[in-house]
Amino acid sequence: MKRILSFFLLSVIFINTLAQAPAGYYNAATGLTGPSLKTALKTIISYGHSDHGYNGLWTAYYTTDRDYFYENDGTILDIYSENPNGPDQYNFTPGTNQCGTYSTEGQCYNREHVIPQSLFNSASPMVADINFIRPTDGKVNGVRSNYPYGVVGSASFTSKNGSKLGTSVSQGYSGTVFEPIDAFKGDIARMILYFVTRYEDKLPNFTSGGMLGNTAFPGLQSWALNQYIAWHLMDPVSAEEIARNNASYAYQGNRNPFIDHPEYVTQIWGTPALDTQAPTAATNLVANNPTSSSIALSWTAATDNVGVASYQIYANGTLRSTVAGTSTSTVVTGLSPLTSYTFYIIAKDAAGNSSPQSATATATTLDGPVSGSCGAEDFEMISGAANTYLTANWTNNGISWTATDARVDQTINNKAITIRNGNLTSSTLSGGIQDLTLTTQLKFTGNAGNINVFVNNVNVGTIPYSDVATTTTIYNINVSGNVVIKLTNSSTSNRVALDDLSWSCFNTLATSETQKNKTEFTIYPNPVKNNELFVKGENLGKISKGEIYDLSGKLIQTIANPFKNSNKISLQGLVKGTYILKTDNNTAKFIVD
Repeated sequence: MKRILSFFLLSVIFINTLAQAPAGYYNAATGLTGPSLKTALKTIISYGHSDHGYNGLWTAYYTTDRDYFYENDGTILDIYSENPNGPDQYNFTPGTNQCGTYSTEGQCYNREHVIPQSLFNSASPMVADINFIRPTDGKVNGVRSNYPYGVVGSASFTSKNGSKLGTSVSQGYSGTVFEPIDAFKGDIARMILYFVTRYEDKLPNFTSGGMLGNTAFPGLQSWALNQYIAWHLMDPVSAEEIARNNASYAYQGNRNPFIDHPEYVTQIWGTPALDTQAPTAATNLVANNPTSSSIALSWTAATDNVGVASYQIYANGTLRSTVAGTSTSTVVTGLSPLTSYTFYIIAKDAAGNSSPQSATATATTLDGPVSGSCGAEDFEMISGAANTYLTANWTNNGISWTATDARVDQTINNKAITIRNGNLTSSTLSGGIQDLTLTTQLKFTGNAGNINVFVNNVNVGTIPYSDVATTTTIYNINVSGNVVIKLTNSSTSNRVALDDLSWSCFNTLATSETQKNKTEFTIYPNPVKNNELFVKGENLGKISKGEIYDLSGKLIQTIANPFKNSNKISLQGLVKGTYILKTDNNTAKFIVD
């Protein structure tokens, strides 16, 4: 084996030093521009192309995709896991770690078609063309699926090296896209431009996938072309790309012309109007609705000549979260009780331009429930027959669980319980519940939906699921005493895997003497009936303002002097759900039935 590896190492050195483009390789392109240049390059790079078949890619990767540029350890150079600025969280050994099955990152590497093979029906020679098929982590490859590449605003998935799946903020496209890290955006762009050049005559018969054009020129949809040219210019050709192009040529007999001659890109498609104008600063930032572990923020949107892609939220100088450009509110969570936080916002556009820092807003979290890890269920104790639906019972960490219409053979992070038109129910738990976290994933076929979460048979919220494994937390459930958790999937067809369930306890702390002097109240009935919320307490007439928020932190209603003339609030227009009433000094949660 050592001799084999030595052979491959010598092969890499030989390829990188000797296998440049032959003299005169691009002579037929001399003096051409636009569509004529593109077609001439198509002819050049079609000649000599030797199809070694789909399985041949595994062999090709021994020489085309080895890391002699970052860690310099000869492992697979994976653009979805490589950390250019530090150690990788995991590595793949060529041959040894080929996929295979996977459920999490770092288990195996797969063959990632930068242009999804579903767009050309897995036909040859496209399906085995090394020039646009990279070895990448199997899990991230699966998450990327057949989505186009673009700039993500709000991410539903982020890989360990920062590659993201989410809603597009690339100008002209609003669907789901996958965004690689900056270090490999040019690589991706040049592989896509290679594809639409090498196979320009076949494009009318391909599916667009939201990115491909149906004519030889320009070959891409306008939004995609502009985005990929911008990436090409932003991330120039690297030594790693040059070495890969040489090794690919030695293996397959043709080259990527946009690596050899980056100037061909603008000679064919021109230079897009680059966005160099930064967004304005967001204004009117307000921090409100503090709890013991969260603070709600709202602001007036920034403006931009093209469009704001995202807002970065900073707390005490540290980046805490990023929200999509369409958002003008968010709830920042994971804070400590009785702690002062100063917030500011930076707006960014799709080109990466950053706004000036917004004015700051300061708020202090409340004294309140004791939070922290209270209980967890990882489903590693489940057992039963595969490929069947049953009632599963097991005990873990002193808690008994029952899952109905469930199967035990699916995974997310190792074992998971999969529910179809059934529920997962705990035995009685002590300590109450403040927050609850769950990872979900739709298995097999079906549509995205929601798992209903009940505590003591009261619906306290929903957790979404889709074909992408997603972790969601419901904050501020705030039920004290003994509780029973029940998670329900009411779909007769969607089979939803549940994993890594955890919750924090809720135990009300004794209030300080200062807090005892504040205006306190109780609300009734709860759940609310007939759209009227009643309040009981002392000095209600002194309360200057009441605000109603939903659980996302969105301000629904503001009422000046809410109890000046009566002890009730009209809730006309509120849909069923859970809300928070905040007054000058207190908050209370209520449910609209």
